[in-house]
Amino acid sequence: MGFLSVLGIAHKWIAERTSPGDIVIDATAGGGVDTLALAKLVGPKGKVYAFDIQQEALDRTSARFAAYADAAALPEVKLLLQSHSGMADAVEQDAIGRTAAVMFNLGYLPGGGDLSVITEPASTIAALNAAVTLLRPGGIVTCVLYPGHPGGAEEAAAVEAWAANLPQTLAQAVIYRQPQRPTAPYLVAAEKRQRP
Repeated sequence: MGFLSVLGIAHKWIAERTSPGDIVIDATAGGGVDTLALAKLVGPKGKVYAFDIQQEALDRTSARFAAYADAAALPEVKLLLQSHSGMADAVEQDAIGRTAAVMFNLGYLPGGGDLSVITEPASTIAALNAAVTLLRPGGIVTCVLYPGHPGGAEEAAAVEAWAANLPQTLAQAVIYRQPQRPTAPYLVAAEKRQRP
């Protein structure tokens, strides 16, 4: 049967903590796969924010939504051409402390684009800190890491250190990884505590 992929488990954990009408954030829109999955979870009364620093990524995300057969079942999605590090200032006030999930899929835009444009540790850590602030109690942040590309191992180490140093009174963190494959993608997730 096998284990779920890192993206599969990220989607599963988010689905378990998200309901129709919720607010969710895709911190790295990329090709829009995760953005669409989040939109399906929250439905037409929900809110989805998707961030990316590349217009090509937002164009792909927009095209994915345009091709979706049941557009009436989806919420309006706010596509933001900016770094995820500024998410706390970019979302509406009602998202602060009420966001169900924030999803990160780090690295570079696959399938084209400039492969030298990658997520960076400093902006990612700033975004992770913002994400925890935006989460409601019981909300989750998931972060898929890619240590196998240039710059990826450094970013993965920074995210692991961030997770290890989260105060346990604020959130609990976990790692989902194949230890026999050190350069394979893996997942770090943090769930905000119900009560501090």
